[in-house]
Amino acid sequence: MEEVVGAAWHRFITRIANRSYPEAAVQLDEVANLAGPLLRAFGGEPGLRVASAGETRHSARRRLIDHIAATGDKTTHAALDSETLRLPERIARFPERARNRELYLWLIALAGEVSRQPLPAQPAAAGAPAPSARPDASLWARARDIARVLVLMRPIEWDKADTRTHAARDAWLQLNQQAVAAVLARYPGLAARYRRLVDAHLAQRPDPAKLPPDEAAAEQAIRAALLTPGSVTALPAATRDPHPVPLWLMPALDTPPPQPLHAESEAEDDAQPGNEANAALRERKQARREELPDGRDGFVLPFRAESLLSWAEYVRVNRATDEGDEDAASAAREMDTLAVARGGETSTAKVRFDLDLPAAAQDDLPLGPGLAFPEWDWKRRALVDDRVRVQPMRARDASNTELPETLRRAARRLRAQFSALAPQRRWLRGQQDGPELDLDALVRWQAERAAGCVQPEPGVYAAPVRAARDLACLVMADLSLSTDAHVSDTHKVVDVVRESLLLMGEALDATGDPFAFYGFSSLKRNRVRVHTIKEFDEEYNGAARGRVQALKPGYYTRMGAALRFATKVLGERPNAMRLLLLLTDGKPNDIDHYEGRFAIEDTAAAVREAHRAGLRPFCVTIDREGADYLPHLFGPHGFVVIRDPQELPQRLPQLYAQLTAG
Repeated sequence: MEEVVGAAWHRFITRIANRSYPEAAVQLDEVANLAGPLLRAFGGEPGLRVASAGETRHSARRRLIDHIAATGDKTTHAALDSETLRLPERIARFPERARNRELYLWLIALAGEVSRQPLPAQPAAAGAPAPSARPDASLWARARDIARVLVLMRPIEWDKADTRTHAARDAWLQLNQQAVAAVLARYPGLAARYRRLVDAHLAQRPDPAKLPPDEAAAEQAIRAALLTPGSVTALPAATRDPHPVPLWLMPALDTPPPQPLHAESEAEDDAQPGNEANAALRERKQARREELPDGRDGFVLPFRAESLLSWAEYVRVNRATDEGDEDAASAAREMDTLAVARGGETSTAKVRFDLDLPAAAQDDLPLGPGLAFPEWDWKRRALVDDRVRVQPMRARDASNTELPETLRRAARRLRAQFSALAPQRRWLRGQQDGPELDLDALVRWQAERAAGCVQPEPGVYAAPVRAARDLACLVMADLSLSTDAHVSDTHKVVDVVRESLLLMGEALDATGDPFAFYGFSSLKRNRVRVHTIKEFDEEYNGAARGRVQALKPGYYTRMGAALRFATKVLGERPNAMRLLLLLTDGKPNDIDHYEGRFAIEDTAAAVREAHRAGLRPFCVTIDREGADYLPHLFGPHGFVVIRDPQELPQRLPQLYAQLTAG
């Protein structure tokens, strides 16, 4: 009975205290397709991605009803760091749905202005001087101290004596005013929308007359800054946070790259069936690192290695570790700061993969000592020479294989279609020499001769020539661990890749165009494995088909290194047109800091290098979110997203025909 009454009371009091408008809510997913292009249109860096933000706690004054309902102490800030724009997962702040949507668009415009030029790198320590790449660059770096304070202090209390904290808050205030003023000056058409948002927001803010003097002064300053951007230079000191300003951006600390843990926990696919709890927790969470306790006292909730800053919490209570935490996502969502630690324990809610490399006697055969390639460091904006080692390999146990029975009908159809693209013999007429007479030229010569116009050396012969298609194609297939995922009851992604390469080989063999097949995966920068399936100077025969059939899921996806290897191989071809096809199922990533913005920018740099080498790189992906990041990598017309992976074997040869037509 107590539980029933308690649940009813909770529903009642939270409904009374709720100040949002669920019926007018707008979800981030509703503007997701607009967010990326709009951010870039407003001047944002192409490599910035848009993701959802998590709630953070504040100490602003709350109403009595909020204290009773234990609500109103958290808010969701729009936050910007050098890699990501974090927007609220849901905006229901205003009673008009159009106004909530306008708030999304305004925040995107503001972020575009702030990131119009590269943001400075994060200072190594609190209070360290920041570089000044533009007039407000050091201002932004100082404002990011707020993020550092938010991480270290919970709940946050303003310290009037802390000059560093005060300077950071002043910088945050000045930065947003400067950004708002710049947006309104650059895009005057947004002024009316901004004014509507300000008026609606000011109506919801607390009345300064009802606040203590110090808080009232801070509130008045924020109101003035909203109404007249640039008019306020400092935020008056107060004992509490000011109420959140949803029209402004909050600086955020860059997400540190994950630390490699144990080999058995370094790779885990959060898209595996049954892992709904992990997938549901999409927002960013604050985190801190902790030492793992020895188990004598305390409790460890084991965490997923690739989600170091996502949701694993370390709590010092006694509890067995072999229990599944059925409500882990809900518990994590309530946490403000999550602690992560190294450990080899696993939970029943997790899946563990063994990423130890196979023994040399069982591994594929290495071809040579390996090749060194550079890698793009986007923060330094420079190539780091010899940072990556690529090891070409060939399947050890592959044998001659016939085309599978299930693919033979499709292969016959493709061969018939693509044989029309094969070089055809044609006759050059009017030649001085040749195996056949050109009757038209002979009759014309005889007529001219009869008329008295005799040519000294008439061209009356025809010579055959073969019209060659001067192009070459290299296909690089992603063989990362994610290709072990099922796309149907009978097929995994790697099965679809095998069938695609087999049918592609049949089609290209019919055209006579030179082509090569490779696959790749990686395990840190010194173990980028490129599997040689068919080289340009090899025939497409049973041995090549056997190597296709021997392909298996590997490790991670260091895409930049694979593209540079492909650029080197294809760049040595003399053909006029050289097509580089990349088959993949997701974003570039590896476990040694190669993820997020670093991986995206390195891949984009590798694509630019391929263009400079005279190649035509093109990406074929089955990642449904590919349209969010592939335009930055390959350009708006340099990729295609195939939403049904099982269509890839039929679509790939068609794409080749379209890309090489004319």
